[in-house]
Amino acid sequence: MVPFEFRPLTRVSFGTGAFERLGRVAAEIGARRILLVADAGVAQAGHADTARRLLEGAGVDVFLFQGFGANPDSAMVESGRAFAEPLGVNVIVGLGGGSSLDCAKGINFLLTNGGVMADYRGYGKVKKPLLPMIGVPTTAGTGS
Repeated sequence: MVPFEFRPLTRVSFGTGAFERLGRVAAEIGARRILLVADAGVAQAGHADTARRLLEGAGVDVFLFQGFGANPDSAMVESGRAFAEPLGVNVIVGLGGGSSLDCAKGINFLLTNGGVMADYRGYGKVKKPLLPMIGVPTTAGTGS
């Protein structure tokens, strides 16, 4: 076997109590103002409140965005970008299933690179790095 080293850019925290470390992880990456993207069901279950408590406990300002549904489309992502832009967020947290995580990624993309999704059809059109993002999957489906 040929030795190699693999350094993925994605940090994965897994196991009992991982969610409770959300505030600490956010602080470690320099979060000051967070856009928390969570769907209505996740919020109704109390998970968005728990995330807010953990993040605010780490000294972070939190802004909740829920203006999207299942399989978020470009309009929903644009709505999230418009909500987040004046807030000066420096980290995005996606909390929930695939829809929450996908919407958070899309918002991050437009917030950092501008324009609308249709501007990026094709390859190699992204010019700026995205904001740091934390994904907190609450399901074992595509969102995880």
